[in-house]
Amino acid sequence: MTGDGRQPGEEPSSPDPIRVLVVDDHALFRRGLQMVLEQEKDIEVVGEAPDGSEAVTMAVDTAPDIVLMDVRMPRRGGIDATSAIKQAVPSAKIVMLTISDEEGDLYDAIKAGAMGYLLKEISIDEVAAAIRAVHGGQSLISPSMASKLLTEFALMIKKADSRPQLPTPRLTDREMEVLRLVAKGLNNRDIAKQLFISENTVKNHIRNILEKLQLHSRMEAVVYAVREKLLEIT
Repeated sequence: MTGDGRQPGEEPSSPDPIRVLVVDDHALFRRGLQMVLEQEKDIEVVGEAPDGSEAVTMAVDTAPDIVLMDVRMPRRGGIDATSAIKQAVPSAKIVMLTISDEEGDLYDAIKAGAMGYLLKEISIDEVAAAIRAVHGGQSLISPSMASKLLTEFALMIKKADSRPQLPTPRLTDREMEVLRLVAKGLNNRDIAKQLFISENTVKNHIRNILEKLQLHSRMEAVVYAVREKLLEIT
C-alpha cells in the first residue's frame, strides 16, 4: 500500500467533478451546451430545465454546485428562480447566461444572489472556465456589462432621497484600488497584473474588504461601495 492509502499500481482518485444544472428555454442551446460541457473531465451536467419552475425542482433534487441560468423564460423567469434556488439550496452558485444586456436584469440578478452574469456571445470554452472560476469562489461579469452595472447604480443614487450618512468602514488606498478594478469586471489574475502584485495578495485584499464591509461576495462589495459613494462613477 502506498503512503496515501492506495494499492500499488492504483491510480490516485480525482476530485469530484463540478455538478452543473443547465437552465434555458431553448432545447437546442441546452443540448449543445450539455454536449460540450460533458467533454470536460472535471464537469458533470446533472440535469437541464426549460424554465425557472422546473429549475427550482431540479436544483432541490440534484443539489448542483453551479446553475447556468437564462434570464428570460416562460412560466418562471431566471431571476425569480435564482432567488428561490438560493433559499432552497444555499450551496448552489448561480451564473446567469443570457442574451439580455439590460442594466435592470443585471442588477436584479445580483440582488437575487447570482455570482456571475455572462452574455451568450462568449465562447463555449469561456463557459467552462467561468464554471471553474465561480466554483472556486470568484464572481464574474461580462466586461461589456461592468460599466452598465455602475451606470445603473449611479441612477439609483441620483433617484434616492437624501438621507443621513452613516459612518462607513475605512478601506486602505490599495483596497480601494482593488475594489475599483473588481467593479470594472476584472478577475483576480488581471487585477494582480495591473497592480503588479500576486493573485494571493489580491485574494487577501478582497477578503479584507468583505470583512470590513461585512459582506459575502465581491459583487455585493461593489453594490455597497457605489451606494455609499465610496467609488466615483464617471
